[in-house]
Amino acid sequence: MTGAETFGAISVVPPLLAIVLAIVTRRAILSLFLGIWSGGIIFTGSHGIVQTLNWTVSSLGESLFNAKILTIVMFLGGGVAMIWRLGGAKAIANAATSRLDSQRKVGLATWIFGMLWFFGDYSNTAIVGTTMRDMADEMRMSREKLSYIIDSTAAPVATFGISSWVVYQLSMIEQGYEAAGISGQAPEAFSLFLQSIPFNMYCLFAIVMVGIIIITQRDFGEMLDAEHRSWKHGKVLRDNAVPMQSAEDSLGEMATDSPQLRYFLLPVGSLITVVFVGSAYTGVSGAGEGAALVDIVGSAAFVDALLWGSFSMVSMGLITGVAGGLMDLEEAMETIIDGFSMMLTAASILVMAWTIGTVTTELGTGIYVTNVAETIISPMLLPVVILFASAVIAFSTGTSWGTMAIVTPIAIPLAWSIGGSAPTLLPVAVGTVFSGAIFGDHCSPISDTTILSSTFTGADHIDHVRTQMYYAVTVILVASMMLLVWGATRITPFVLLPIGVGLLYGLVYGLSEWDASRKDLVPQATRTQQQSSPSDD
Repeated sequence: MTGAETFGAISVVPPLLAIVLAIVTRRAILSLFLGIWSGGIIFTGSHGIVQTLNWTVSSLGESLFNAKILTIVMFLGGGVAMIWRLGGAKAIANAATSRLDSQRKVGLATWIFGMLWFFGDYSNTAIVGTTMRDMADEMRMSREKLSYIIDSTAAPVATFGISSWVVYQLSMIEQGYEAAGISGQAPEAFSLFLQSIPFNMYCLFAIVMVGIIIITQRDFGEMLDAEHRSWKHGKVLRDNAVPMQSAEDSLGEMATDSPQLRYFLLPVGSLITVVFVGSAYTGVSGAGEGAALVDIVGSAAFVDALLWGSFSMVSMGLITGVAGGLMDLEEAMETIIDGFSMMLTAASILVMAWTIGTVTTELGTGIYVTNVAETIISPMLLPVVILFASAVIAFSTGTSWGTMAIVTPIAIPLAWSIGGSAPTLLPVAVGTVFSGAIFGDHCSPISDTTILSSTFTGADHIDHVRTQMYYAVTVILVASMMLLVWGATRITPFVLLPIGVGLLYGLVYGLSEWDASRKDLVPQATRTQQQSSPSDD
């Protein structure tokens, strides 16, 4: 018998319990663990804790794939820590920002730097936020605006780059395949990931939205108030704001007073080179000589290549730091271990996420929900249903990774079934899970990345959440409209994406004009520059 036939409706309890507990306790890891424990009780009765521990250990150690991902996450943390301590991040920021003399230029540099730092959202917020904060203050950019630029670039960019996010998403796709029992029939996980990118519309539009806000310098909602306050009075924080701790307290001081670009370019260049060469080599080896590019990409051992690349990043950082005389071997190793420590939260969420994915598979949650939902959800509505379900869960739990673990093993079987046991709807299901998860993350005050964005920019956390929410909601509405159009017409998303960008621009213009008018302000706070005076500072 299948898990769904054995456990039925009760199979939905573990993920629902995890969601409810996260809302009440605001502790995502604890809530995920208790959800897993409830699954163990359902599965075995009185031996629930034993089953829970067995599932957790198996998620941690039985799968070579999972072990590789955990190792990659650790290596990326060690590599980022080395680059920071050696001054590489500061050097690249100095090189990119040597001529910044306006708020627009500072904003553009922050946006571009954030897109270039695609290795992970934690390191993105830490490195970019810390290096750009002083320049943003000098140009009277509010801390709320800087936090928004950082937060709405970090996770969305990481979903497409050479990062732990990508390998995590690949593991979630594999979990979904196992839940649906289609591992041998569906496309390779990496191939499906590439196909899902155009449907990850929230992330794509969020990145574009940041650019629109920076270039037009138009704001609306509470961000408009924050920018006028900063421009007119030089107050980058509102009165009585409680800024988060400084980044230096978490990352430590740099080992040099004269940052040099080589300490960024050599480790990062090593990472990128090894990943691309390794992916190409394994792709050609797997697909054979003369194979099409799609087959080569689908056959590439991307996870293995990222493992090799992340190790080379750490190694190159260590070699250059010691050879350059900035650190001795002992200090370099301590820095790498500090980088490992920085990733412990991510690793913990990973293990809990994998385990609750195992629970939903064992209990047949995905199959049960599929059997119920396929009678009421049409192919047209499927993308939007998955998008908002993921968004609500991510907002409630504060973790996009945990949300992916809960939703993906349900969304993939549902998409396979509604699609007539064909892969047609799989890319849109995967893309919308990722989109909804990150949107909810952006709006959640208990999200780790949102908290880190406030921390490393020195913003008041609640002020950051409140000002960013207006923009995130605007983006998700545009994304949902485009997904509805796709569901109704099946127009290629490459046509819908530019339409969505145009709609975003129009909304920013219209909402900024309307909001400024009702507040008796101008929609571009930079126009008030002439009104400020030294006494305002």
